[in-house]
Amino acid sequence: MEPNTLNIPVLALRGLTVFPHTNLTFDVERRISIKALEVAMETGQEIFLVTQREIGVEKPTEKDLYTMGTVSRVTQILRLGKSSLRVMVEGGRRACLRRLWQTEPYLQGHVELVEENAGVSNTPRTEALLRQTCGLFQDYAQLAGNVAEEVTATVLDSQDPGFLADFIAQNTALRYDDKQAILEELSPLVRLRKLNGFLARERDVLSYERQMEGKVRDELAQQQKEQILRTQIRVLQGELGEDEDSEIDEYRQKLESLKLEDETRQHLEKEINKLAKQPYVSAEASVIRNYLDVCLELPWGTYTKERVNVDAVRRALDRDHFGMEKVKERILESIAVRQMNPEGKGQIICLVGPPGVGKTSIALSVAKALNRKLDRISLGGVRDEADIRGHRKTYIGAMPGRIVEGISRSGTMNPLLVLDEIDKLSGDYRGDPASALLEVLDSEQNHAFRDHFLEVPLDLSQVMFITTANSLDTIPRPLLDRMEVIQLSSYTDEEKIQIAKNHLLPKQMKEHGLKKGVLRIDDEAVRAVIRDYTRESGVRQLERRLAALCRKADMQLLTKAVKRVTVTEKDLPKLLNMQPYPPTVHVDREEIGVVNGLAWTEAGGEILEVEVNVMEGSGKLELTGNLGDVMKESAQAAYSCLRSRAKALGIDPDFYKNRDIHVHFPEGAVPKDGPSAGIAMATAMLSVLTDRKIKAGIAMTGEITLRGRVLPIGGLKEKTMAAKRYGIRTVLIPQDNVRDLEEIDQTVRAALRFVPVETVDQVFDEVFCREAEKKAEAIPAFLPVESGTEAALRQ
Repeated sequence: MEPNTLNIPVLALRGLTVFPHTNLTFDVERRISIKALEVAMETGQEIFLVTQREIGVEKPTEKDLYTMGTVSRVTQILRLGKSSLRVMVEGGRRACLRRLWQTEPYLQGHVELVEENAGVSNTPRTEALLRQTCGLFQDYAQLAGNVAEEVTATVLDSQDPGFLADFIAQNTALRYDDKQAILEELSPLVRLRKLNGFLARERDVLSYERQMEGKVRDELAQQQKEQILRTQIRVLQGELGEDEDSEIDEYRQKLESLKLEDETRQHLEKEINKLAKQPYVSAEASVIRNYLDVCLELPWGTYTKERVNVDAVRRALDRDHFGMEKVKERILESIAVRQMNPEGKGQIICLVGPPGVGKTSIALSVAKALNRKLDRISLGGVRDEADIRGHRKTYIGAMPGRIVEGISRSGTMNPLLVLDEIDKLSGDYRGDPASALLEVLDSEQNHAFRDHFLEVPLDLSQVMFITTANSLDTIPRPLLDRMEVIQLSSYTDEEKIQIAKNHLLPKQMKEHGLKKGVLRIDDEAVRAVIRDYTRESGVRQLERRLAALCRKADMQLLTKAVKRVTVTEKDLPKLLNMQPYPPTVHVDREEIGVVNGLAWTEAGGEILEVEVNVMEGSGKLELTGNLGDVMKESAQAAYSCLRSRAKALGIDPDFYKNRDIHVHFPEGAVPKDGPSAGIAMATAMLSVLTDRKIKAGIAMTGEITLRGRVLPIGGLKEKTMAAKRYGIRTVLIPQDNVRDLEEIDQTVRAALRFVPVETVDQVFDEVFCREAEKKAEAIPAFLPVESGTEAALRQ
């Protein structure tokens, strides 16, 4: 055997590394390790200490061991028990395992001693490396706090780079694979540089650990402080009778008193139990407490007894509203269905009409007559879906949606909820509230409506919903399909007179402190106020004018010492200043190129004058008056209709080449749109092109086609009321609108002469003055649609 080769016992270390010229104490429990130590002690031999690659291997073989180890001498063995020893060893020299030829009953192997590099000269580079090592070790020792003083002294006194690296690696908590890397390095300077890298890493790790320990310590101290404060608060609350346990008991008592479904009860019980486990002043406790307050305040299982009586509702509607017979009848039918089937689902009605006609007040009257609790929810300008369905309860400032709030305010599960201005909903990045209403206003789904805040199903099937809107155009089709629409039309002047005398004037007199009989306004004055001082479908502006008259009466009674004030039509300019809406329509003149059309607006019907002028030019058609696309297209259709029949109508056949036609609708700042002025534009164009006058006191409405047919229009009731208000005597309407005459007020029907027309020929025959017609050539009638040119085209 070679001098540098030894055949000695081998002890496999797990997680440990022994360096030369250092002492180490460790415990041994494996049978093969104890046997190897015993053999070494008995024979006086040295033992080869080598580290295992994997700590978990119980019976290592040669491949499980590192190659480089330390030949050491056992200095002391202490038996701790039957199966464990504590051994102290002294490291000798580095050695390399060549072969492990025995694994039982202990490890035995051939090892070769390794010659280390010669000593290192004391150069500035070596001195710098030693200083760096000492500095890093001092930082490490300060952070670790468990390094013995003699170890520190040895490090500071040592000037041998190889020994210093081995000694520091042995006495620091480096990982065993890092220590193995230092053990395997034979160059002292390289070994020390490696150690410095490992020390720098350990220093940073210990620094981070110290920071985290500080944070944990601070948090524990804060929690301990909070716990002490909570205990003090609990004691003070007990002294004041505000015990937290009593709050939990109160929640439980409230829960027991409610009539809830099993799912809802279990969910709320779970929340109460969660609250009981939370500290009183914690943020989570505040969220749960707010949630329980909202949920337990809802009127679960509470229903008001309805007074479902058709006669009672009829009396209430007649007492509060004049006219609107069809609307009242439809509401009474709904009440009759409710009376016949009390267990039926809640109804969803949409009242649509212009502003001020009494949509909201009708809903209030229905609620009062049915003895239902009422809550009004204004949806105008609502843009956030959470306004309908609520916020998640975990959000700061979370609250339920408006539907749940309305039910909570009403105190019953079968209230009448008025959803006002449902056509004013809009959507943005926060969601679409109109879509959120789809479930609310669906009687097949709303029995289990889930608000985002409540998180439990809420039965809305017994709620009666009445929605109001000014227009159906902006309501999404799926939402509109869930509601039964009831149209409210404008009030007639006669209805406004009765409303003013029986409702508005007594109300305003009471508000202004006027006793009955002190102020008298005759019917003609009221009619003049309606005609010249208001322009609306409803009666809000009329009520303001009556309020102004009441104020003037108050002043006269106080300053002029009169006992009674009488207002006539002659007094209105003095009391209400000048007329804001004077009659500007010329209905008593026979003019060329000026035709009175009829228009519908949200404020009711209006007279829409059409003025046409013809000039020398190149065939241009100018359209002015702030017209919409549909109205412009209707003018083009009227122009083409006249051009196609120019010769038959007595028009210069080349007028489209040498004449410019300008069509204007006065009040140019007011937007106008729609096809119903088609026959009015055609009549005005024909009038200026043939120089014939239009009869006085005549107005018309109807859509025109290229072949001269007159198509039906909408808003006939409002349009005819406007015609009567402005003194029109004859109104031309499409033949298909004759059926709508049944809905027109009898006073209006008696005051006007209605002329149904199917073609523009019938319009021309009716509107032009007879004197001019006698001078002009007879105009042949338009051919029927299925004959003449079109029939020829079919052949």
